[in-house]
Formats: sequence, C-alpha cells, structure tokens
Amino acid sequence: MDPLAGIKKIGDLPIENRRLFVRVDFNVPLSTSSLGPGPKTGPSISDDSRIREALPTLKHAMERGAKLIVASHLGRPKPGKKPAKGDAVATEQRGENFTPELSLVPCGARLAELLKVEVIVPEDCIGDGARKVGRDLKSGQVCLLENLRFHPGEEADDDAFAAELASLADVYVDDAFGAVHRAHASVHALPARMREKGCGLLLEKEIAALGKLIESPESPYVAVLGGAKVSDKIAVVEALLEKVGVLVIGGAMANTFLAAKGVDVKASRIEKDKLALARSLLEKAIGKGVEVVLPVDVVVAPSLESTSGQTVDVASIPDGGMALDIGPRTVAAVAERFRGAKTIFWNGPMGLFEKAPFAGGTFGVARAMVESGAFTVVGGGDSAAAVHAAKDGIAERMSHISTGGGASLELVEGKKLPGIEVLRQ
Repeated sequence: MDPLAGIKKIGDLPIENRRLFVRVDFNVPLSTSSLGPGPKTGPSISDDSRIREALPTLKHAMERGAKLIVASHLGRPKPGKKPAKGDAVATEQRGENFTPELSLVPCGARLAELLKVEVIVPEDCIGDGARKVGRDLKSGQVCLLENLRFHPGEEADDDAFAAELASLADVYVDDAFGAVHRAHASVHALPARMREKGCGLLLEKEIAALGKLIESPESPYVAVLGGAKVSDKIAVVEALLEKVGVLVIGGAMANTFLAAKGVDVKASRIEKDKLALARSLLEKAIGKGVEVVLPVDVVVAPSLESTSGQTVDVASIPDGGMALDIGPRTVAAVAERFRGAKTIFWNGPMGLFEKAPFAGGTFGVARAMVESGAFTVVGGGDSAAAVHAAKDGIAERMSHISTGGGASLELVEGKKLPGIEVLRQ
C-alpha cells in the first residue's frame, strides 16, 4: 500500500486566494540571556532548523497566492500563569495556559527574516483578534497564530477549540510531522472538520521516506538503536525484529542488554527491571534469525562530567567506570554490517555525543552509514542532532533525516498516527 494513499498533497489543493491554515512545528529551543548587570533579554531561538524545514511549503503557498495562517505549539505551558504588568511580550492573558516566555513572537520575527515578508502575530490563536487578522489578509500575506497550547483545548483535542480554529481558514495543510503522533486539536479535530485538507511538502517527504521502511524495505536491512532506555524502544525493537536482518544496539540501552548476557558493566547505567525483557528480546531475535550486534568495546569514565575517557573491552570495565560511548572495534563491526546493506534505519545516539571524548562512536556510525551506499533514514530528536553535529557533510548525504523523533518511531512500529490518518479521504 502506498503510505500516501488517500492523502492530498498541497499541490493538489485549491489554495489560490484562499485562507490556508498550515500546521507547522515551530517547537524550537529557546535561550534567555541574563548576563551582565542589565535586565534580562527576551527569549531567543538557539536553533531555527524547524522553522527552516517549513519554508518550502510556506513559499509554495505564498507563490500560489494563498492567505497564510500558520500555527504551532511551543513548549509545555503551565496552567494559570498570567503576564506581569507591563510585560514586554504581552499585555493581556492569552488562554488559560499563557506563559510569556513561550510566546511565538520570536518565531514570527525569525520567520519574517527568512521569508523576507511581514509576519503578523495576533494576541491569541482564536477569538476576535485572530479572526480579524485572518479576514484582512491579502494573497501572499502571512499570519503566525500565538502558541496553540496556551489553550488547554489543544492538547485535549477539544472540538469546540477546533471549531474556533476552523473558522479562520478555508483549506487545511499539515506540515508538522513532529506532532502527528498526538491526537491534539490542531492536528486531529481541526482537519476532521475541514473538507479541503492535505499534507505539506515536509510531511509528504516524511511519510514517503518512513513508509519505505514499513511497506517495502529493501534487504539487507540493518537497524541501529541507541539512546538511554530499553523501555523507550520496546515496541520498535519488536517491530524491527520482524523486518531486519541485523539489529545494532548501542548507547546506554546496550548496557542493559550486556548485563542481561552476564557482562559486569560496573557503574554503567542499566535498567535492572528490564533485564528479563532484554533477555527475552535477545531470544526472540535468535528465533527470528536476526543478528544482534552489541558493543565489544566501550569508552569509559568515572562520571558524566569527565573530560576524558578510556577505551576498554566490555568485559574489562574498571570498578567505578561508566560506559559512555561505543569503542572503535564496535564501530568497525557496525561498519562491516553496513557494507552490502540496502536499507539502514538509525534512532538514538551511541553515547554521550555532546561531549567530544564520547562522540567518536556516534559520529563513526553516522560516517559509516553514508559510506554504505544504502537508503539511509535517521530518526529525529537526538539522532538528528548527532548527525548534524558530526559535520563533514554527513547530514547532507543521508537519504532522509526525520524531523520527529517520537513520530518516526511510532511509524516504524507500524502504528497509525492520528494526524496522518485524519488526512486520508
């Protein structure tokens, strides 16, 4: 089955001179400067990648004369927080969950710079002000609604809230892959109300690329899983065991699998309550004929704050030592499995890649992926950040880097995601 079956693409929708609601993912990292004796500056965007990812869809819509109403969430606003008197970000409460530091005003400013047009940010995402801005928009103009999560109806998938949003637009497009696994109002209840709806260019690309892993992955198929917890990856491990020939496990989650095989990983982080599960998954892999590749050497240090590490065999971790990265022999073993592979999926770093002494394993796996010649897909979140941090043009050489960690994992698990299924006609 075509993973895009029944979903209209933005190019197929009648958006000329019409109000187009585009759900994007502007859930960007923010930083607040408080250095020096002066007052704190407002939040600034420390990484605008998610805004840039939305540009092709927004530019396409502008070129076709749509009146753009762009919407997103940002962070996790807390209920009942009101702006201080004279607040620079806002002068009135916008929804029960209004949180000034999570306003989308900085995103609007950055979007305006990137699009080179004015971007209007009304006081709220619903209500009279938002409706007036929507009515007054001319073809090619852009409005960015305030943070959807300032209203509890967003996360509650509330139909009344969705009706308010629906009143703003004539056509709906979802381009927020990072949010499609959540049944929230702007990605589920709202498109359910819209007659004309479809996917943006980014969402189309995500569904097509990840769909290959689900429907027809070309063999040999190798999957690489890392990150901190086995518990976060149980469902995806079980799903992958039905499709892959080789499963590579690294990161802190590998410690639990090593411990399940009787290796003394000393002070390394393990999930003691998941040891039986890890043994069960290893047995299941044997039954399915799937080779599981675990670390044979690791980079160890006394703590997460250490500034240097020592490479040792997994059976020779010193007392008090923590495994914080896979070692070079393990990277070589992984690279060997990649040779001849036709499909490679990777989710989760191999170690504490944010620190140089413990980045070699993650960057080595990334390099081996692009040198394999396979169709390569990187799950979002930390995996995507790691690939970009590896530099040397590695990110550009990957076949696809997903923008949604949770959503990409759930798709690979075989789940039907509410924000995608609601788009099917």
